[in-house]
Amino acid sequence: MKNEFLTVLTDLRHLFGWLPGPVASILMLCAAGLMAELFSRFFTKLILRIPGQKRGAFIRSFTMAMQRPARIMLVVLFVGTALPVSGLPYEMIQATTHTLLVLFVLMLGYAAIVATRILSEAYLVRINDKNDKDDILLRTHMTQVRMLRRTADLLIGLITVGASLMTFEPVRQYGLSLFASAGAASLVVGLAARPLLTNLFAGMQIAMTQPIRMEDLIIINGDWAWVEEITSTYVVLRVWDWRRHIVPISYFLENTFQNWTHNSAALIGVVFLYVDFHAPMDRIRERLREIVHAAPLWDGKVFDVQVADCNAQVMTIRVIASARSAMQSWDLRCEIREQIIAFLRDECPEALPRERLSHVASVSGLGGMPDPGMISPPIDRPPPGSYPGPGAIPANGTQGQGHGTPQ
Repeated sequence: MKNEFLTVLTDLRHLFGWLPGPVASILMLCAAGLMAELFSRFFTKLILRIPGQKRGAFIRSFTMAMQRPARIMLVVLFVGTALPVSGLPYEMIQATTHTLLVLFVLMLGYAAIVATRILSEAYLVRINDKNDKDDILLRTHMTQVRMLRRTADLLIGLITVGASLMTFEPVRQYGLSLFASAGAASLVVGLAARPLLTNLFAGMQIAMTQPIRMEDLIIINGDWAWVEEITSTYVVLRVWDWRRHIVPISYFLENTFQNWTHNSAALIGVVFLYVDFHAPMDRIRERLREIVHAAPLWDGKVFDVQVADCNAQVMTIRVIASARSAMQSWDLRCEIREQIIAFLRDECPEALPRERLSHVASVSGLGGMPDPGMISPPIDRPPPGSYPGPGAIPANGTQGQGHGTPQ
């Protein structure tokens, strides 16, 4: 087939014999490139007609992505094959052959990078179709595939550029002499590239050990942040107010941090209530049970109400309820607070916290001890700043009395 192709090109060059020799040779090479383009288009159309929903769709998308580098490499092959019969001077043939070789190597590396990306994206789509959006396995595969893909892109790029440069004779000799005397120079280069190499190896270690994954919720510098992107040298963290933290990837191997979605996205939220000692715990516990069970954000697993602590002024009630994710846990806790505060204000005003004061009428004796008969009974008094304004009517309907607000 090669001989027939060269025969056709030779006959084509004879057709341009009335033109100057270099012009006829260039036209023949252009004809070889045009034949490669037509052959590539024909072959691409045949592949795009392959039927099938899943496998056929993948083959069609892969063909479309590889179409450009494949056409360029095919043109390079056709033109390189036609060079010996082009009639060009020897020096020009050598220079053109070297240029085509470099172009072919670069296109081969580019095709390898494109193929790596297409295959990795297809794998992620397949995993995504089989798992839920918040599944730990999905985020694990996303992190590993993307980190390994970036590492593969970097390695392929380095190998491609190195292979293309090694086609030049001066560069090849320089490389051999550099390897022969790689003493102090390699040490200097290694020290200069230490931060880059540290982050590169840290990225590979994170891809394997998985301390963080894509869309993990972590706590850094006191902020909630989601892992938005993991590159080979740094990590992009998205804060709840749309700010971005750019953190070196080695930070996550050298420092401690909180990962709220490492094993599961579900979390247990805690709500603290501060109530008076007269608070009816049975009614409050029952109302909290109604609020949580009616909340769509509750996942139905964990719920409890306990008196966790007390001091001289108030009791501390701890409410725990589980949710499917950190954001749902936050919203659930806010909903619990809003509804239980409204319940205490409207139906259990005696449960609102108060300050208690005892007025001593007189002090007798040298020891400073008050006379028991002169001490007035303690009275309930709202904390400062909680009195209603002029004309305000409290919830119990009596004017002139106020109740504190929950802390």
